[in-house]
Amino acid sequence: MNRPLVVVRFEPKPGLGAQVEAVLKPMVAATRAEPGNRRYDLYGSTDAAGAPLFWLIEQYADDPATGAHRETAHYRQYRADILPLLVQPPQVQMLQPIDVRP
Repeated sequence: MNRPLVVVRFEPKPGLGAQVEAVLKPMVAATRAEPGNRRYDLYGSTDAAGAPLFWLIEQYADDPATGAHRETAHYRQYRADILPLLVQPPQVQMLQPIDVRP
């Protein structure tokens, strides 16, 4: 069964892109080590003005694995650390599979 992808967009406050990246990078290894994690990838881009943006692409085995992720110490710490660095809270989109390779 194909599971949804979770796509999370982060827009750092001006001048804080490196700090946002420093908070996000440790989440990659920690989350990939979770038993229910299927995908956790960090991407970067820029907006029209050239300011950095960051994207997490996530996928979990099932809903309990998604919930367990949100209860981990590393998730709680990341949330506390990242929110003051962002223009707005992370923007989360759930992409439902329509025609996806397994």
